[in-house]
Amino acid sequence: MIKLTRLDGEVFVLNADLIQLVEARPDTFITLTTGQRLVVAETMDEVIRRAVAYQQAKHLIPSPAPRGKNP
Repeated sequence: MIKLTRLDGEVFVLNADLIQLVEARPDTFITLTTGQRLVVAETMDEVIRRAVAYQQAKHLIPSPAPRGKNP
């Protein structure tokens, strides 16, 4: 789950597993797998950062190796 903000300032939590598409137009539009579309105050890059962090927390995406170390 990721915390996001609607354009009116209302904070909500989104199940990031439902994100299908994120667009910057210039507002950030999120299209869910259900077909629902949301507009949020966060930038596209911030939505992606939060979604990736959520997946890493679930261990679906490995965390990057520390710089200078080989796996």
